[in-house]
Amino acid sequence: MISSDSEMKPTIGFIGLGIMGASMAGHLLAAGYPVNVYNRSKEKTKALVEKGAQWCDTVGDLAASSHIIITMVGYPSDVEEIYFGAGKILDKAKNAYLIDMTTSSPSLAVRIAQEAEKRGCHSLDAPVSGGDIGARNAKLSIMVGGKQADFDAVLPILKMMGTNIVLQGGPGAGQHTKMCNQIVVAGTIMGVSEGLAYAKQAGLDASKVMESIGGGAASGFQLLNSGAKMIAGDFAPGFYVEHFLKDLGIALDEADKNKLDMPALSLAKRLYSELVAKGCGRNGTQVLYTKYIPK
Repeated sequence: MISSDSEMKPTIGFIGLGIMGASMAGHLLAAGYPVNVYNRSKEKTKALVEKGAQWCDTVGDLAASSHIIITMVGYPSDVEEIYFGAGKILDKAKNAYLIDMTTSSPSLAVRIAQEAEKRGCHSLDAPVSGGDIGARNAKLSIMVGGKQADFDAVLPILKMMGTNIVLQGGPGAGQHTKMCNQIVVAGTIMGVSEGLAYAKQAGLDASKVMESIGGGAASGFQLLNSGAKMIAGDFAPGFYVEHFLKDLGIALDEADKNKLDMPALSLAKRLYSELVAKGCGRNGTQVLYTKYIPK
């Protein structure tokens, strides 16, 4: 197990300092871990560097100087590039633990794990759920795929970022579990949007409706958080529509491979695709509500 003792804390490299990644890296830094950072937009690392993080000019520099490398980027293509690109993570990491926390393709997670093992590294796919709120509060749900020994070794690090951390199985199992999560979330956001649109058109006070259904069987994170934002007309991102649409595409591809018909997931993908086409890709997922309000 990797020690969290102050004299033996490993250097952690963190790649991807977006809405969630910046908070996650911040928790590690606050806990006293040496943290190397890299982001395509250097400006996003400024606050962390001012608090003591070390900026690295390239992905390869970060990989070569870190014992644990955490990636939290946008798309599977980004993951593939930073891991398999010449001079990138798999070329430069030495006996390191590689933790990809991006929501990505299960098959890509398996490829990374296989190549990491060939090169003497340890790989885990560990996508998260909880959005910007969970990241800020270090209360993410972390779904992990990989070997038990590797999971046990990095668990103290994962506990700095989340509270519900479960090893789901071998390589790719974390990503498959995240697909389950996104399928449920997609259907739930549609339900919340429809319920609140119904309330509005029926002439009800949506806030009072929330008082009643928020304490009943309909209650849950999406209703209480996204629902409140919908009522307030707050469509700022906690999780970008364009990234959610990417996740839904991965989930549908995996469903097709398993010969599963998923009509609700297909509808959610179509609705979010329409929102992206309208220029809403950088809004939060709760902007789906606007699809249900009569023009």
